[in-house]
Amino acid sequence: MNRLRLIILSVAISAAAFCASAADVVVTPDNPAIAYTGRISFKNPMSPMFTNPGTLIQANFTGTSIKMKAKPGSGYFEVQIDAAEPFKIAFLRDSVITLASNLQQGSHSVSVMLAFEGYQARPQFRGFCLDEGASILPPPARPTRKIQFIGNSMTCAYGVEAPNGKVHYKDSNSNFFFSYATLTARALNAQNITVARSGIGIYRNYNGPLAGSPDNMARWYDYTLMYDSTQVWNHQSYVPDVICVNLGTNDFSMVPYRVSLYVKSYKAFLKHLRALFPSTKIVILTGCMLDGNALADQNLALDAMFAQLNSEGFTGLYRFALTTQDGTYGYGADFHPSKDQHRHMADELVPYLKKLMNW
Repeated sequence: MNRLRLIILSVAISAAAFCASAADVVVTPDNPAIAYTGRISFKNPMSPMFTNPGTLIQANFTGTSIKMKAKPGSGYFEVQIDAAEPFKIAFLRDSVITLASNLQQGSHSVSVMLAFEGYQARPQFRGFCLDEGASILPPPARPTRKIQFIGNSMTCAYGVEAPNGKVHYKDSNSNFFFSYATLTARALNAQNITVARSGIGIYRNYNGPLAGSPDNMARWYDYTLMYDSTQVWNHQSYVPDVICVNLGTNDFSMVPYRVSLYVKSYKAFLKHLRALFPSTKIVILTGCMLDGNALADQNLALDAMFAQLNSEGFTGLYRFALTTQDGTYGYGADFHPSKDQHRHMADELVPYLKKLMNW
């Protein structure tokens, strides 16, 4: 028996053990009735791994309860059962969490979203457990529209659950469920796969060297897992109708900055996206956190780049500016956007994309 089969068998045995009784129904991660949305590594199909916030696991089932198993330390997830109020769970030391109990008999749905940035925790999903006699149902239908967001802490919903800007970031006070990206996709009835990391830039990460950061977004975009070059992502497995790129806040966050290097890296990245997705519309966003000279310099740089690319025949490229935050909607951790600010950003972006995409 080869090593991979041994690993799968071991995980399958441990999955069976997490149910209360041998008669309960184990739904292993490789069950085709589970719908996954996101960049997920299935190298071990019995313990799929993911790092990008917003990674989504969905299923329909019968019975009165459902449990979820994950690798201990997998972190924070936002869960919704049927149309009930969503709630957050945390896989810290425990590996099994009851998501719902005492449900009415009948059909139910479960949606589990990675709420934080998992590049350090490297979360792994290890299945569901249902009541004795219950069953997994055909997977939920997913929207046909597809969006991809590429961004930094704003897109990740960094510290969005913090009460004010003086509170510092924690994994526990971030929640992608409340990101403008999630809210936008939900309002447009679209799937969303996000590639984002707090502090990342297109040429220079936050507090990075003036000459540029080697581990910027362009370096990691083509991989399934952030900061893991062992598995290249299959871009054709998810071809977005529109990509929203929100990068630049970190490039311009420290003075001085190199506008020429920002433009050079951004142009190369956009050309890479166009080569991957010839028909996808690409929207360059300017976020809500820059202001003053930095915002002015970013806008001038993007205007010049936009004009040059158009003159070179680059089609399907658009620009949209989100309103700069001014405290009206409060702040999240470290003066990042609050829940209300994210809602405001989505309220701005949704009508724009609706008109652009004719949705």
